Amino acid sequence: MPWPARAVGTGAEREPRVTDAQPEMTDPVRVLPADEVDHWDREHDVVVVGFGGAGAGAAIESARAGADTVVLERMTRGGGTTALCTGVVYFGGGTALQKACGFDDSVAEMTKHVRLAAGEHADEEKVRRYCEDSVEHFDWFRALGVEFKESFVAEKTTHPFEDDGLYYSGNELVYPFADRARPAPRGHKPARPGEAGGYLMECLIRGAEAAGARIVNECRVERLVQAADRRVVGVVAHCEGQPRKIKARRGVILCAGGFVMNEAMLAEHAPSLLRCNWKAASPGDDGLGIRLGMGAGAETANMGEGLVLNAYYPPGAHLKGILVDARGQRFINEDAYLGRTADAMLHRADGRVWLIVDDELYGRTQAMHKLAAVEESFTALECALDMPEGELVRSIAQYNRHAEQGRDPDFHKAAEYCRPLSVPPYAALDCTVENSIYGVLTLGGLSIRATGQTLDPEGEIIPGLYAAGRNSAGLTLEGRTYASGLSVGEATYFGRVAGRHAAALDAWE
Repeated sequence: MPWPARAVGTGAEREPRVTDAQPEMTDPVRVLPADEVDHWDREHDVVVVGFGGAGAGAAIESARAGADTVVLERMTRGGGTTALCTGVVYFGGGTALQKACGFDDSVAEMTKHVRLAAGEHADEEKVRRYCEDSVEHFDWFRALGVEFKESFVAEKTTHPFEDDGLYYSGNELVYPFADRARPAPRGHKPARPGEAGGYLMECLIRGAEAAGARIVNECRVERLVQAADRRVVGVVAHCEGQPRKIKARRGVILCAGGFVMNEAMLAEHAPSLLRCNWKAASPGDDGLGIRLGMGAGAETANMGEGLVLNAYYPPGAHLKGILVDARGQRFINEDAYLGRTADAMLHRADGRVWLIVDDELYGRTQAMHKLAAVEESFTALECALDMPEGELVRSIAQYNRHAEQGRDPDFHKAAEYCRPLSVPPYAALDCTVENSIYGVLTLGGLSIRATGQTLDPEGEIIPGLYAAGRNSAGLTLEGRTYASGLSVGEATYFGRVAGRHAAALDAWE
């Protein structure tokens, strides 16, 4: 039976109907036993489910390795969350861009930092592979036509807003990370102004097509097909209004995104993330890929973790201000990467946070924070914010006393950002979870080996089933230690690894 003509569109969120194959939005999706399949509508070597960054990486490598590869994408066009992001990718170890901008990085120093950025329970093998292959991975992107401008942005920012290529994208310069690994800028942004995720994804789509992968849009995978020996041998999908049983001779790779769009799953696994009001994801990040894997017996990990974002900088001057909670007390070094500070805002300060600046520091933020109060004295500001009497005044006095000496013994903010708040009027920017933008995405997913193979609760491999990107609990495990660019970096990299492994021509084995 031929595939339907390829849908051409701009990524509109139309998708096939939801069938009764998934009765509850949190439950594992029951597999179809292989002995109940009386015929296959299609057969391929490798079936990739989802066509964001992870799916594209998997498709390109699988097809290049000689496998007959098909990508099943539920939307009208591929892209996923990768197409919606800034396009920043975390590379290091001595890329051509780092060298062109005058920075000497090494695999050893990158590995030290990525181990910290990946989180407390980082998988050493995943970290090692990612860092050792980082220069090759960067060159792989460039070979696909992704352009990077040889320019460095020194100012602390969420991402370069013009077409500049290199910046510090995480906590590399921040306590305690800078004490444990030699800092180097590793955020690599494609040479496009603004957010470059769409441009990046177009290069990946062209790469998958050029490699020979078959891309089928508007095709929702609804069940996995599993043999008696637990091997995943295919999928049941709904494509262009027709049910299809598609055999995977070598493997199925799940690359269908996280679960931040599924509030029932958030309530079950990560309820604190429900307080965030802007989901940094595509509509397809509803957890279906994770639930498909669970139905085949795959374990999940890290399901309570997410990346939280509240962009109170740029302007970089705001890093010289202080973040305070409802008691008027500081709780973190303000120069940390915003994933670290926002996680602390939500979980340490219960979402009740204000940024205190003076008249020389104030600027309009990227996230359009509102002014909660503007006063001529700290006492009046404290009163306007309804904080306990004397607490904010004491916090600022203590901060100013040390800042005059360029020190921050309480939270170790870098000396360049230690400056007394002394120029009235004084302002409080509203960073509360009720009145500012808190972005969020999930970090948990299916347990995998560094090869992308999924694991059951006993740590045994489920044959024929792979996962990458936010379908997996991959490299990045904690938002509080995250570095911008790791999600796209790990999704594409481990998608590539899974594609090669599924095609049985894995050069890393």
